[in-house]
Amino acid sequence: MRFGTLITLILVLSVVGLTYEIAAGRVLAPFFGTSLVTWTAVIATVLAGFSLGNALGGLVAERPPDAAAAAVRRALVATAALMALSPVVLALLYGMGARGTSGMMFTVFVAFFPASVLISFPSPFLAKLAVEARPGREGSSLGLILAAGSLGAIAGAIIAGFVALPLIGSAATFSACGAAALACVLFVRGAPPDADPSRGRTAGSTTLLSVWPAGLAILLSMANGAVCQYESGLSCIDVLRHGNTIQLQSDRTPQAAERTLRSDEAAGTPPELVLPYTQWLWARMDRDLGPAPAVLFIGGGGYTLPTRLLAERPEARAIAVEIDPLVTSVVRDTLPRAGAMIAKTGFVADSEALDDTDGGRLGIVHADGRVYINEAERRFDAAVIDAFSSGSVPAHLATLETYERLRAVVDGPVYVNLIDRPDGRLARGVHAILRGLYSHVEAVQGPLSNRGRANIVLAAAQTPLAALDRLPRGYAPTEITPARTFTDDRGWVGHR
Repeated sequence: MRFGTLITLILVLSVVGLTYEIAAGRVLAPFFGTSLVTWTAVIATVLAGFSLGNALGGLVAERPPDAAAAAVRRALVATAALMALSPVVLALLYGMGARGTSGMMFTVFVAFFPASVLISFPSPFLAKLAVEARPGREGSSLGLILAAGSLGAIAGAIIAGFVALPLIGSAATFSACGAAALACVLFVRGAPPDADPSRGRTAGSTTLLSVWPAGLAILLSMANGAVCQYESGLSCIDVLRHGNTIQLQSDRTPQAAERTLRSDEAAGTPPELVLPYTQWLWARMDRDLGPAPAVLFIGGGGYTLPTRLLAERPEARAIAVEIDPLVTSVVRDTLPRAGAMIAKTGFVADSEALDDTDGGRLGIVHADGRVYINEAERRFDAAVIDAFSSGSVPAHLATLETYERLRAVVDGPVYVNLIDRPDGRLARGVHAILRGLYSHVEAVQGPLSNRGRANIVLAAAQTPLAALDRLPRGYAPTEITPARTFTDDRGWVGHR
């Protein structure tokens, strides 16, 4: 094989390897969430696979060229099939009952380790041929080999994060990785250019016969469909309909719900809040806030709370900070009341704007909540922190520094929604932050899920919080143990 071909193959396989690694972390989210723990498991597993693959590939590279090339081709065919089927294996293991940290780590290993081994298996053989292709220039050849590997890794990260996952989704990205690995099979040869041409033809015929099972696996993976109905690089969204209820789920975690519109329902009727935690939040806001509050919502979700606020209080203003534009688009198209409110009074806001020149009252900012808080220059009467990445609050939104900055721009109460075990580490850490910054803090807990977690909703203010007349069904006040506050340096790492 020519030197340029060898360097190109090394580059392409590096692209595929890093794209696969990032796609693995994304596709894991609907099943096990997104956290420091899940990303650590994915990165460690894939890098362990790369290491073992390079070691095994080095042993094979010492064989005669034709035998080594045949082994590399078989490895690439197997890589293509395993990469394409990784989401299927992941869903199968989850369906068989894999849960918790141990189940997540086992699933990551089974679903992603084998393909990680095989994608790096060809590299030593290709590097050996590349060095041998330029006698007397071994140093520069080795440098170009290493540069191609690094450049491919950079390109793979960019392609995964900015192109493949946002545009075609995780399932199709895995299929594309498999197809790219399979295409490389056609270019792997062991015989030198001046060898018997019949040997190359024989290898080519054998290669064409061997790729069809992997091609079938790629087609089966594509036929299996997307992981969810709507997908971006940040969210995996499904819209479910149960009777007269429309529910929006992100990474299989309920984010919002609305009742369908009744034929006799008057226009402008305040929407009924379906999820109990939103009922408590609204009851608290309704009791605490005046007739014309300016409220900051970190996390748009289904926009149901901003919709209720603006429907109940005609003079109220709201800013909703939602990191993913896809969420806003799905809400606009599928949740009738929130979608109508966005269409009627929504406008694109920034860190300074709270009112729209055309009369809009719901400012929408597509940005990270922490970045918005850091840059905000307007003041608010209250804030609602209801931002989630899969089933957990993003770590950088659960720190002392975040709430100190929030207190600097919010004059009134702060409301926080969490999902955690009773008196869990996340609830204790956020509660400790609020207790250190506010004179009055209260917490209520909802019913436990089958995973042993519940909505834990907190309210914090400098003035006493008036008692509510009643709580949503299954909700009750809860005691939270004093704990160390989370900080930017040492904070929340995710559910285990």
